Amino acid sequence: MEWGRAMGELSAAIDHLATEDVTEIPRLQLAEQLLELHWQMARLQAQIARRTGVRLP
Repeated sequence: MEWGRAMGELSAAIDHLATEDVTEIPRLQLAEQLLELHWQMARLQAQIARRTGVRLP
């Protein structure tokens, strides 16, 4: 996945969740959205680590 595209997708997901009234979202759907956001963030962190040479001990 291209760096710019990954950042755009993450930003769009965060913006989407920020504008929604969570009281109107079914809990299962909200959980799915939060899990997807989590995985997008994890993929982005992995890309950053690869590009910067950062490795966990």
